[in-house]
Amino acid sequence: MTGFDGRKQRNALTAAEKALRALAGGDGARARSAATKAAALDQIGAYAGLEEAVAAAAAELDSAGSVSAPAWDRIAAVVGPGPVGFLVAELREGR
Repeated sequence: MTGFDGRKQRNALTAAEKALRALAGGDGARARSAATKAAALDQIGAYAGLEEAVAAAAAELDSAGSVSAPAWDRIAAVVGPGPVGFLVAELREGR
């Protein structure tokens, strides 16, 4: 059994942030890819459900050209409060 790897978890955080920034930037494929990477690297469940939520938002982006408020709400609920939650709030407001 291997122990906790702080670098791996930091990389999961970075990948989660990249996924969100890609969504906000209109790149659904990059968002999906980064969310998949975040899920694979996540050791503590901080991003459980992120891959699915980002995939749904990216599908909206692909079909409608934007991510809906309910999709952002779902992502916010998945990541919870904290730095990534603040990033979600900033990105959905266009900051």
